[in-house]
Amino acid sequence: MMGERHKNRQVILLGNPGTKRTIYFEHAARKAGLHVFMADWKCWEQLFREPSRQERFIKIDPPLWDSCNLEELDLLTADYKQKLKHLAECKRPVQFLNSPEGIISLLDKRICKNRLMDAKIPVTEAICQPVTKLPIPNAQCLLELMDSQKIFQVFIKPVTGSGAAGIAAFRFQPKTGRMVLYTCLLEHPDSGFLVNTKKLRCFSEDGSWKMRGQKSSQISSLLDRLLSLDCIVERWYAKEEYKGWSYDLRAVVQDGRMDFILARLSKGPITNLHLNNQPLLASQLNLPKTVMEQIAVLCQKACICYPENRSVGIDILLEKRSFKPRIIEMNGQGDLIYQDIYQDNQIYFHQAQMMKTWQEEQDEFHENGK
Repeated sequence: MMGERHKNRQVILLGNPGTKRTIYFEHAARKAGLHVFMADWKCWEQLFREPSRQERFIKIDPPLWDSCNLEELDLLTADYKQKLKHLAECKRPVQFLNSPEGIISLLDKRICKNRLMDAKIPVTEAICQPVTKLPIPNAQCLLELMDSQKIFQVFIKPVTGSGAAGIAAFRFQPKTGRMVLYTCLLEHPDSGFLVNTKKLRCFSEDGSWKMRGQKSSQISSLLDRLLSLDCIVERWYAKEEYKGWSYDLRAVVQDGRMDFILARLSKGPITNLHLNNQPLLASQLNLPKTVMEQIAVLCQKACICYPENRSVGIDILLEKRSFKPRIIEMNGQGDLIYQDIYQDNQIYFHQAQMMKTWQEEQDEFHENGK
């Protein structure tokens, strides 16, 4: 039960009841001695319709989307952004773990990457058309651009996607015309929609790449449809390896502290864990201390660019042989790590501690007569 002392200061989790995010956050809150009110996204507007003088601290979890149609990504994201904007406009006393504006700022991969690049933070650089700086519109333009810049492998991602939705890793060799595409997307045989299958496939073709726009090609067709969704194209760096597996890292940084860091090992170029790739605690990689220090400094600098977010998930690549760290992307709601919740649950416990500290500080502030 919530103590009398905290009755005017309410901690709220806005999310989806019964999910792992909710269940394990509630476990962490109980451990921290924190009472949390669960608000369901299905009736989120009630949070601000009912009159209340309570001060509130809100953690926002992402809504659940049941669509696998990649062509709905922008529409779903726009709806989510609109809800976040309504939350940001609340006139009542409210604090957020990650502010609605902060979450919005990390939903667009292109904007995030540009901000990091402006801050001189090493990233996997985005590639665009050299004069206009516009996104790459189709496969033929992509091939010509890669040929002119002597870049022969890239990653392609919808700017608002997550969880490997629509991600593709593409290689081509201009001398031979060979193209290879690794992706989870597929044209649905019945609806014709471009869908996320959560199953990695590899397509390969040979032939004259300069004629791709004039002849039928499954890879060109998939790339044309993917690029039409508004995608970011990034330089594909060779990743460091561990026992024959390539890997990147997911770090969760909260209030400037790295609470968890996990390696995602893969036999292919895409490392997302729900594609049956292998997780490994970063400590088991036995990386040099200097490399771990570089990763920590890189993450801290990236978080400084987003002060409105107290909890951030950061994907990091280590370049093969040099171990130079580069940020792949950042996520304002990237705090669900199974290898953590099933063990110490320290990510959510730290969040619960932040909220409890806020509650106690507000109590002390009001008891001292402001």
